[in-house]
Amino acid sequence: MVSERKKALLLGLGLDRDDEAVRITRGKNFHLVGGSQPTHESMQEKCVKFNEKLKTRGKQLDELEHSEFLDIAADCEMNVVVPAKPEAPEEPNEH
Repeated sequence: MVSERKKALLLGLGLDRDDEAVRITRGKNFHLVGGSQPTHESMQEKCVKFNEKLKTRGKQLDELEHSEFLDIAADCEMNVVVPAKPEAPEEPNEH
């Protein structure tokens, strides 16, 4: 039997680039792509800090509740994109 385990990963996208360098960093719990050197370094520092906070809490990334994730991300001054909830389809009006 295969156990189902959700996989969580922080994805950082740097959209400012002032040179021809392609910056990619992979680490525990994160993948970072793009950005200028200062932006990419900032993303790296925030991800390392995030992992340190996880370790302090004794948790893995995939064990966090949504609110815990947002709290840690805020502590690390991360920009988080939260997907919009899909709207419920409207019931047909039978008059």
